[in-house]
Amino acid sequence: MSAPRSRPVRTLDELFARVAAGRYGPDPAGERVSTAFRTIQAVRHAERSGGYRNEVLSLRLGAAVGSCAAEPGTLPADTIDDCVGASVAELLAHPLTPVRIAALDAYLMRCRPHAAEHGARPHPLPAGTSLEKSRARAHAVVELLPVERPATVLVVGVVNSLLERLRALGLRCVPCDLKGGTTEWGEPIRRDANAELAYCDAILASGMTLGNGTFEPLRAHAASTGKPLVMFAQTGSAVLPLFLGAGVSAVCAEPYPFFWLDGGPGIVHRYGEGAS
Repeated sequence: MSAPRSRPVRTLDELFARVAAGRYGPDPAGERVSTAFRTIQAVRHAERSGGYRNEVLSLRLGAAVGSCAAEPGTLPADTIDDCVGASVAELLAHPLTPVRIAALDAYLMRCRPHAAEHGARPHPLPAGTSLEKSRARAHAVVELLPVERPATVLVVGVVNSLLERLRALGLRCVPCDLKGGTTEWGEPIRRDANAELAYCDAILASGMTLGNGTFEPLRAHAASTGKPLVMFAQTGSAVLPLFLGAGVSAVCAEPYPFFWLDGGPGIVHRYGEGAS
């Protein structure tokens, strides 16, 4: 059973207001970020024909690290200088959305770490190559879909291992990503997730949607229709569990360090329907 929760958060603005009011912990004006760093990654798995890049801004608050991905090359070089030594309150009002989300995530990671009392269930990832670990994470995410498998799944934030797992289960996938392009199997990747919502039975979405402003329409659609919305979250891993019951049905939360940084065993934290 999940731990009891207060009324679910319904919008990011509401969550920012709750944090500012001290609903989850100390006054953010008195909490200062000690370390800021960017993680830039390029990957091309041996068994895959294409590759991709990631760029993630991470902020350390005490022992906690919060993160938000950004499109590679979009964060100014001096962003980390803006963050070091700044208060959480200041960073929650920063003009760059990735900074605001990373600061929110760091604060919530400190005040509401992934633990049983907050509804988290740890799920191990085995050691292995980056592709092996990617596939293991894909299994952990897809298991959060309802037992009565949906016919069509909209995947927002294309991860080929997720598409591969859904295909293996016989589910139709509609891949969507702002970058467009094609999948490993030559399928066109849609750019506008909102245009596909009416034609899907369930949604798998990346936490990156928090940083690029596309999360709220997905949450609102799921809340109004009852469709499952499963979030896989390196961005905002401590943020998204607070939306459970308000459109989000489950979260696979993966705080820093991410599976692609190390070949050893790892862990993700699962919340909501199907988490065990």
